[in-house]
Amino acid sequence: MTTYGSFPGTRPRRLRTTPVMRRMVAETRLHPADFILPAFVREGVSEPVPITAMPGVVQHTRDTLKKAAVEAVEAGISGIMLFGVPEDEKKDALGTAGTDPDGILQVALRDVRAEVGDELLVMSDLCLDEFTDHGHCGVLDDQGRVDNDATLERYAEMAQVQADAGAHVVGPSGMMDGQIGVVRDALDQIGREDVAVLAYTVKYASAFYGPFREAVGSSLKGDRKTYQQDAANAREAMRELALDLAEGADMVMVKPAGPYLDILAKVAEAADVPVAAYQISGEYSMIEAAAEKGWIDRDRAILEALTGIKRAGARNILTYWATEVARTLR
Repeated sequence: MTTYGSFPGTRPRRLRTTPVMRRMVAETRLHPADFILPAFVREGVSEPVPITAMPGVVQHTRDTLKKAAVEAVEAGISGIMLFGVPEDEKKDALGTAGTDPDGILQVALRDVRAEVGDELLVMSDLCLDEFTDHGHCGVLDDQGRVDNDATLERYAEMAQVQADAGAHVVGPSGMMDGQIGVVRDALDQIGREDVAVLAYTVKYASAFYGPFREAVGSSLKGDRKTYQQDAANAREAMRELALDLAEGADMVMVKPAGPYLDILAKVAEAADVPVAAYQISGEYSMIEAAAEKGWIDRDRAILEALTGIKRAGARNILTYWATEVARTLR
């Protein structure tokens, strides 16, 4: 074989020759502790309810939620993020079921804490959208617009009842201005300095939330573009980060994950607190749907997508595959 000069003088392929070699030099590794499992619990059901748009994911009963939490502990993941789905007749304009100590989310928090104690971080979504009859993340003014400051009062109350119910971590996700500072103050006022705040710092108004609407039985009409971020904007995300850190966020999150890896990388570079990313319902459903049709290798695609999220800078990943992937890694 003819050679031309001294090329190739460097052969990176030497480090790709075998699975063991590739494993040894891997720059990014997934670990069960990276993962947080989002889970839905539905009021008034005796059997889990499959979510059509999210194959393999269900709206849990209280009992099956406790089982899922135990399985998460056994798999070695770090946390479970709970979303409550109330009965339709309990939804109202103020989302009062979200602050009822006996509402489905608070009951579920108590159930899971009683089941797993401190072996798993029990996290709660702190938002009104599941509980309002209009489906928005806040209360509305007399012109039908989300009232930022009135919503903050509701978030403060939510934070306190969720802490009382056993949440280790609350996750304010409504994208209201000032929400992290208000939630932190509300927790401190009741002596719950121990409860951490995971800020949904960068949350885009994304088309990829579609399957989640079914998962939480959303009543939303219209969209959330007046409070969630515009997909075109990156500098705005960094402004949100600076505000949340100044208001006392213990951890920050980017949501969605896959379509916004550039934003995730910027946030991870700038933040001095742990950074999470949420691989949302649409990201999950696309892989599951393509795999069901035989278009992609499901297991490889899942690991590749998660590795990309971690490589971009996520310390923790919320994913509906959390328990499954953690078992594989172990």
